[in-house]
Amino acid sequence: MPIFLDRGRIPPRWAERASFHPVLSINGYGRRTDYIKIALVNNMPDPALEDTEMQFFELLEAAAGDIPVRIKLYSLPGIARGERGRKHFDNFYQDFDDLWNTRFDAAIVTGTEPHCPNLREEPYWHVLTELLDWAERHTVSAVLSCLAAHAGVLHSDGIERHRLDDKRFGVFDFAKAPHHLLTGHNSDQIRFPHSRWNEVRQDELRECGYAVITKSAEAGVDSFAKRKTNCLFVHFQGHPEYGSRTLLKEYRRDIKRFLGGERDTYPSLPKGYFDAAAARLLADFRENALSNRREETIANFPESSVVETLQNGWNSSANSIYCNWLEYVRKRKAESPAYVTVAGYGKTLRKRSAAL
Repeated sequence: MPIFLDRGRIPPRWAERASFHPVLSINGYGRRTDYIKIALVNNMPDPALEDTEMQFFELLEAAAGDIPVRIKLYSLPGIARGERGRKHFDNFYQDFDDLWNTRFDAAIVTGTEPHCPNLREEPYWHVLTELLDWAERHTVSAVLSCLAAHAGVLHSDGIERHRLDDKRFGVFDFAKAPHHLLTGHNSDQIRFPHSRWNEVRQDELRECGYAVITKSAEAGVDSFAKRKTNCLFVHFQGHPEYGSRTLLKEYRRDIKRFLGGERDTYPSLPKGYFDAAAARLLADFRENALSNRREETIANFPESSVVETLQNGWNSSANSIYCNWLEYVRKRKAESPAYVTVAGYGKTLRKRSAAL
């Protein structure tokens, strides 16, 4: 089933894939009323902005089956943007104030790269908490990804995240909770990518009433959920939406930061991601980089050779869990009265935040 966009213009990378994955404006498909309407709040930094759009778009399209999905694009104000990012927003994203007075069935909120150890000190913190409060009362479900998941539990339950000794980086196997509505039709083992320096822990989540959906001894909690007022909040510490090359791009970025002096240590190889041949190539490059620590060394990174070896081993798990999520949203939408959007909601919340 095609994904519909709420603006007439389609982001160019989506349009290029239209022959393989149909991407349509809602204006080009007649009037549909049986769709799920999702606010996709994409907060990723400029270099990952369009990749993240593609990842969520392709995942939702694959998972939707016969459910039409209609998307509006937003991003939190307060995140620094360069010229390219601002231009992309002007062309394809809605002004954030539009969200408060629009009816949605669900929301997906991505993380972003943190700049403060305390999330409450991030410049977008107050508007993010407004968004979480809005979703609790005006959607049937919200997906919070990575940093957004940490922000969600901090805001609603005061659960602090914990710094890890090393980056939780790679593709990990997780055991699923039995009989949870989001993991039906999945195999007993679920694989998802992770890329994070912090975690929230199982014991603290359970003390506050969260259901842990997937977890492992090696990588900790992967996904967890809790119903708050009208809304089922689904949290991912990992990234089911990632494409096959995403971890490679992040690994290369971290190496470049090491070579440029932005970080002190050479990044660890992502676990469970590269085959033996790719790992050997990257080990050879590491030796070269350690002996020639300068930015120009990144030009010798063996990306083209490594890309050929990559496989997306988590695609079926991601499709299944999002398929179950969309089916849950559709059923809850049918069971519930239409959500009434409160005029001036955002304005009221912004006044409250300013007083904090």
